[in-house]
Amino acid sequence: MRYWLVKQEPTEYSFDQLLEEGETDWTGVRNYQARNNLRQMKKGDKVLFYHSGAEKAVVGLAEVSKEHFPDPTDSEWTAVKIKPIRKLKKPVTLQQIKGESTLENIALVRQPRLSVMPLAEAEFEKIIQMSS
Repeated sequence: MRYWLVKQEPTEYSFDQLLEEGETDWTGVRNYQARNNLRQMKKGDKVLFYHSGAEKAVVGLAEVSKEHFPDPTDSEWTAVKIKPIRKLKKPVTLQQIKGESTLENIALVRQPRLSVMPLAEAEFEKIIQMSS
């Protein structure tokens, strides 16, 4: 199993919408590195859902429910399906993540514009722990 973080502006698509819908196609990724990350996602991989923009916080836990397929909004690109597992007890802010020495090398800190990024298991678990 692998671990990921996906970013989305909550005014465009929020974790609450994902909870309501039960599953969504993760479309619209137009960055080659993020696309390559989507192509590595496997069914059952765990995904942290990050609200970008004003909120800047990890707010939910999801999983990959369908591996990569052509993005229906532009078949030259890639999409996956994700489904929600649960909302985090409390959001984990970017400020908290930046303040945690064990997370200083994650892509969210080093490459803040990347919308789909891998996490090591220990990084993923630390963020989950911080949400309790």
